[in-house]
Amino acid sequence: MGLMNGIKQYKIRPSRLVGSVHVSGAKNSALKLLTASLLTDEKVEIDNYPAGLVDVQIHVDMLRQLGKDCHLEEDKIIITEPDKIKTRLDWHGPSIRNTLLILGALVTRTGEGAVPLPGGCQIGDRKYDLHEMLLREMGAEVWTEDNMLCAEVKGGLKGIDIHLPVRSTGATENAILSGCLANGTTRVWNPHVRPEIMDLISYLTKMGAKIEAYGQEHIEIEGVERLSGIRHTVIGDNMEAITWLIGSVITNGDVEIVGFPFRHLEIPLIQLRESGAKFYRGDERLIVRGGRCYPIDISTGPYPGINSDMQPFFALYGVCARGESRIIDLRFPGRYAYTDEIKKMGGRFKIDANILRIFGGTPLHGSQVTATDLRAGAALALGGLVADRETVIEDAWQISRGYNRFFEKIRDLGANIDRE
Repeated sequence: MGLMNGIKQYKIRPSRLVGSVHVSGAKNSALKLLTASLLTDEKVEIDNYPAGLVDVQIHVDMLRQLGKDCHLEEDKIIITEPDKIKTRLDWHGPSIRNTLLILGALVTRTGEGAVPLPGGCQIGDRKYDLHEMLLREMGAEVWTEDNMLCAEVKGGLKGIDIHLPVRSTGATENAILSGCLANGTTRVWNPHVRPEIMDLISYLTKMGAKIEAYGQEHIEIEGVERLSGIRHTVIGDNMEAITWLIGSVITNGDVEIVGFPFRHLEIPLIQLRESGAKFYRGDERLIVRGGRCYPIDISTGPYPGINSDMQPFFALYGVCARGESRIIDLRFPGRYAYTDEIKKMGGRFKIDANILRIFGGTPLHGSQVTATDLRAGAALALGGLVADRETVIEDAWQISRGYNRFFEKIRDLGANIDRE
């Protein structure tokens, strides 16, 4: 497991969060920007770079294996290409789903590519058939061989109209990356336009790409011959921001969240304010003065709605409220595996069809639980703050896959936490 062996478990005891915390660069943006560096042989500099994330560390090692030189400086990464890049990613370390995007970038730039079949959080039915579909429709031959996904095209990818059957973030990103250097114009219909995708578009446009986004209707990419180097600053991580916000409310804390991405969290903020959270907007910061959790009734879905990744935190919020809360996940039906772990702490849930019913008001008890994925792991850590005794979280490395310096930040906010 390599990098993932670093942190095996967290031990968390009842605590109140107080202090100031700075939101790091968004994981889901930084990963895509790293991939897009494959579209040019010139220097790429990325600021507000979340270097502590396990997933971005894995991605950087993948770039190095392909021939990129990656140099870290505090919160910046500098990527150069000393020699011709490889088109086959021979990788035997931990897997991440971004390999699908690496494939698209390699094929559109070089005409061929091969990557390991994707990994990542197992949070429901997440296939890669859409990625195969769009590469095939753009003229590539796609096949699997020795647990590798391979693609090849003669004369370059061709711009076409791509009609996505569902609003897939990954397929939207892959279509954008693949279309940048394709022959002609690519239009992506029914895309999932969210902040990380707009950050990717901004980054690629600075590199010389010609991209226009028409809301959730379609994205138009006019292929160019080559892309140049760039310096770009990653947007703030909205998942991290919502984590500290909810952590402050449930612990009756007093937390200043610096670099809060207000523009990307309008709907979740409305829901939380109406559900008892007390917070105030400052200059690029949110001041959270605790509050009292009231029951919630929400659905998760495409942006600008509540992101499916936020679901475990809202579920925990419902556990801390008196009364019944309900959540329905419209993006990943059945993404409720994490509730089995919160049940070990005393949380009460019932699944009716695709609706998660939460029966709140019962105190949580410290227990031994497992981080089934990175967001569930972070939610369990917050649950440990309001439990009556010590909570032990196994597979705590999952959390560091998506949070930059999570342990240091939560400890600096006053959490009574140890790690092994």
